[in-house]
Order: sequence, then C-alpha cells, then structure tokens
Amino acid sequence: MNSIKQHINNQSNSTAFKSYPIQFQPILKERIWGGNKLLSLGKELSHDNIGESWEISMIDTDVNIVTNGIYKEKSLAELIDLYPNEILGTKVYQKYGKQFPLLFKFLDAKTDLSIQLHPNDELAKKRHNSFGKTEMWYVMQADENARIILGFKEDSSSEEYLDHLKNKTLPSVLQEYYVKKGDVFFIETGTIHAIGGGILLAEIQQTSDITYRVYDWDRVDDQGNERELHVDLALEAIDYNKKDPKIEYVKIDDESVKLIDCPFFTTNIVSLTSSYEITKNNDCFLVYICTEGNAALVTQNERFEIKQGDTVLVPAQLNNFALQGNATLLEVFINKL
Repeated sequence: MNSIKQHINNQSNSTAFKSYPIQFQPILKERIWGGNKLLSLGKELSHDNIGESWEISMIDTDVNIVTNGIYKEKSLAELIDLYPNEILGTKVYQKYGKQFPLLFKFLDAKTDLSIQLHPNDELAKKRHNSFGKTEMWYVMQADENARIILGFKEDSSSEEYLDHLKNKTLPSVLQEYYVKKGDVFFIETGTIHAIGGGILLAEIQQTSDITYRVYDWDRVDDQGNERELHVDLALEAIDYNKKDPKIEYVKIDDESVKLIDCPFFTTNIVSLTSSYEITKNNDCFLVYICTEGNAALVTQNERFEIKQGDTVLVPAQLNNFALQGNATLLEVFINKL
C-alpha cells in the first residue's frame, strides 16, 4: 500500500507547475508601413519592413513559444491548457477560460499607418466572434515632429464623417498629437486613430485582431493594389465624440505609478533605480515590458535578467519577488475581475 501511495505522490510531483518569469519568441509581422527600428529592441529582422513584434499572443495561429526554463519549446496555449489557474490566475481563468485575454506588441511605424478604429466587445462578438479591441500606447522613441491621430477635433457625426471621407479631407477634422518618448495614450473602442511615421511604441490591447480601416492615404502595394477598406463596417462602430486620450503622469523612483485602469487591463509604470518589491495573490498574472535599461527579476532562489525590448510573463502563482536594476518597465495585469 505504501509503495502505491508513494508512486501516486511521485506522479503528482512530476506534473507540479514550476513558477518562474516566462519569455517567448516574438512573432514578427511585415507591414507596408514597417521599418527596422525593432533592431534596437534586440529583435532579429529578416526584412526592412517589419512593423510589429507580437510579444505575447494567443490569437488564432499566432501563439508564442517559450524560450526559457523548463517549459522551453512549449506554446503559451499548451501551458495554459496544462496549468490554467497557475498561469492565468484563479479569477482570470473563471472569467476568460483557457484564453490569454491580452495581446502585447511593439510597433515600428516607418510611415503612417492607415486611419482606423476597432469595434467594442458587443459588435466584435456579434460580427466576428471576437473580443473588442481597447488598447494603449507607450511611446518608446519618436522622430522629430512625429505625430499620432486620435479622435475628432470636435464632436462629429456620421454625416460629417462620410462627407469628409468622400472628399478625402478626413484628416482635417481629426486631432493630431506630436509625441515624444514616454507619452501614453489610451484608445477606447470606436476611437478613430492612426500612428504616424517615425514612432516606435509598445502596445497593450485586448486579445483581438479586428481592425476597420477607413482611409489609407491612397497608397498602393508593390503590385499597385490598394488595401481593403471597411467603411460600412466602421460606420456603426465609430465613436463620434471628441476624446481626451493622453495620459498625464509623474514617475516616482522605485514605485509603481498607475497609468491606466480599465475593465480590460491595468497598466502601471515602474521607474526602477534600485529595487522594487512585489507581493501578490493568485488572482491574476503579471506582465512586465522593459522599455528602457536593464533589470533583474529576483525570486527566493533564482535571478532572471531583463533587458530593453523584453516582455516577461509572471505566472499568477509566482507571488513574491523583487525587481532590481536601472530600468523603466510597464507593469500590466487585470484588476477588475
């Protein structure tokens, strides 16, 4: 009897989850507007028009593969299937099931992105069986006079919008913001927007790849073809109200300062100069994006190095650790569960 019991215990131990900060192989995306600035974040580029690096994703076939530790070569989907509570957290698993609810990217806009918007959860579910796409941007580098487009200058209407779209004057009624490193913007669903050329940024968003493109600056690809527009789909999804999307904040050394707290994610900024201690529960995972400098995530037994351009998933089960070094990090989790 004792030998059988010992065998069962050994089996259980062999499948116990090991908590450590998990890193992934980025998924690189060629884009008509992409460039090569992602090289500065340590990404290995095969072309000069790489616009996006998907750091943590579970969208369709775009699922990242682990690059470190005992789970190396496993996909994020495999890990969550095996250890949903341990990875996601008890409350996240209850709400979202075995789906990673956020998508983390770096974007390099060599030229202007299209003017576009994203549907809310209700429309996205009805039309695409998808989440909506609420997102935020953290500007990591910006060329001189680089700008973004976010929302209307004044409250508008579908009639005014369609008139400007027809006359190719839509940009004239949209709000532009000249940007610099450290600027933060919150893009609610329905907000018409575009990233301008010369900007490298980190993007945090709901797990969704639904974009309605409404104006693409009349450009064509190598074959002379224009990209598809989604004018009809966008009409019902647009929020025509003026927005105030820029987030103002003041950094505090070795503390976590809140940037955004919405139903889909909470993002803080950590200005690390020496050490920052974290104690958390099992409700939710944490993600750290290193936007500048070098740091280490230190547990009771191990030390994990983090450098600029790294995105790290801290499983929900990893409750006590410290960040040490000299770096700027975005700290992301889901607060409203």
